[in-house]
Amino acid sequence: MRVIASSIRKGNVIEQDGKLYVVVSAENIHPGKGTPVSQIEMRRISDGVKISERYKTTDQVEKATIEERNYTFLYEDGDGFHFMNPETYDQVQVSKDVVGDAASYLQPDMTVKLSTHDVNVVSLALPQRVTLEVVETEPVTKGQTASSSYKPAVLSNGVRTTVPPHIAVGTRIVVMTEDGSYSERAKD
Repeated sequence: MRVIASSIRKGNVIEQDGKLYVVVSAENIHPGKGTPVSQIEMRRISDGVKISERYKTTDQVEKATIEERNYTFLYEDGDGFHFMNPETYDQVQVSKDVVGDAASYLQPDMTVKLSTHDVNVVSLALPQRVTLEVVETEPVTKGQTASSSYKPAVLSNGVRTTVPPHIAVGTRIVVMTEDGSYSERAKD
């Protein structure tokens, strides 16, 4: 299906020169003078080579037909990451290249969306938010609540983020998976 370049988003799959590419980042740039362009960084699915393309926002791009399904994360081993379709109980193995940075947020029994083209898994979408525990941060200091400054913290998955001053070690917090930022204290 052909779409205009400005509608391409991260995670979309594009077919170009007979090869499939997954979009790593897409940005629409509107310079003060000249035509607006779409800067798109892509990773070739077959071999993982990254390329960067610049299109006029009105250019037509071939968007590949992909199928999205929910899968449950099972485990990781030397071969990659293993997921199960909860409806058919079929298991699928996904390479570390496809999972990428999302690996640090994967938890057993987590539901994720896997996008497939034919039978190949081309991308993985995490839930927007995950609940993690703070394992390392500065101690809470009384009287610091008036300032809106954040302090550094390390989460149970090893990701570094910033948290409000009232968050202590052992507190479970909700983190946005897109950028690793603090959202709120967990309600459980």
